[in-house]
Amino acid sequence: MSATLYQQIQQFYDASSGLWEQIWGEHMHHGYYGSDGNENKDRRQAQIDLIEELLKWAGVQTAENILDVGCGIGGSSLYLAEKFNAQATGITLSPVQAARATERALEAGLMRTQFQVANAQAMPFADNSFDLVWSLESGEHMPDKTKFMEECYRVLKPGGIFIMVTWCHRPTNESPLTADEQKHLEDIYRVYCLPYVISLPEYEAIARQLPLNNIRTADWSKAVAPFWNVVIDSAFTPQALWGLLNAGWTTIQGALSLGLMRRGYQRGLIRFGLVSGIK
Repeated sequence: MSATLYQQIQQFYDASSGLWEQIWGEHMHHGYYGSDGNENKDRRQAQIDLIEELLKWAGVQTAENILDVGCGIGGSSLYLAEKFNAQATGITLSPVQAARATERALEAGLMRTQFQVANAQAMPFADNSFDLVWSLESGEHMPDKTKFMEECYRVLKPGGIFIMVTWCHRPTNESPLTADEQKHLEDIYRVYCLPYVISLPEYEAIARQLPLNNIRTADWSKAVAPFWNVVIDSAFTPQALWGLLNAGWTTIQGALSLGLMRRGYQRGLIRFGLVSGIK
């Protein structure tokens, strides 16, 4: 991971995570609004429902030692640790996020959780360490998608389950991305500190090369797309606007660009891709 990109991602989340928690809570990921995206529900409940639906989809019934790659402020890590009475480790590039996640673990009394600053493409863990490796909306930040998935595979125990959920662009097997689509993606990359995204079939090809077994993929774009309407509506309350002013320009720019993601889903360009497999 280049030092510049590393620093950009760190600074983006250092600056914005406190505001996100204040306005939107501990889960820094999409919500699940039913398979067709038509269910009306509380946004935080939708985010919890996404975790539960992912576990169900991947067939995870228990876990003893969990790695959350791109853990944010510990939303998924702490939820999974409590649900399974498991040990959980979260890694992030943001020292602010790691510190806040540690505080939240202490507040919740979840003493078997730990959080640290680490690069997901060079993890500080031994081979075969975790029986569940969980990556919820962090793969889009990785400059080398293959290296990232290889690292997730390396630290996964034999028989363990890998679940990755990530932003993708539409498949290009029938038609390449147009110049307008490329520009739309580049605008998203610039705002959210992404090197690039790839399609779900490309992720599946990497998973097969690892090689993971029992590989499953799914596109849940319809199920999660309403999330961006909810975030946009909540971003322009007096509390949120005041928080944005105090959070700095990068966070303001991110808020002003929420419509990029909404339009990306509407035009079928942005996809919400799932990959799971067993080592």
